Amino acid sequence: MAQPEQVQRAYTAIMRHSVEHGAAPHYTTLARTLGVTPDEARELQEEASKAAVGCWISHDTDYVHSFAPFSNLPTQYRVSVDGVEKWYGQ
Repeated sequence: MAQPEQVQRAYTAIMRHSVEHGAAPHYTTLARTLGVTPDEARELQEEASKAAVGCWISHDTDYVHSFAPFSNLPTQYRVSVDGVEKWYGQ
């Protein structure tokens, strides 16, 4: 089990990437961001999703499905900021 500080760092990194790029990072990208192994990043991603409300990993995969308030999969809820439309809401 990861330390709470590591889980918080992972959560923050996932949210920052989502805001910047319009989608959550793959765990291998998260690994580079956090300076950990891919296996550690996958574990941190899972723990971060369990520690937050409205966050989950797609069933039988290692892909982020949703990290509130964003959805990694297209939904009918398009989110735009200052005319930039690159996010989906839950």
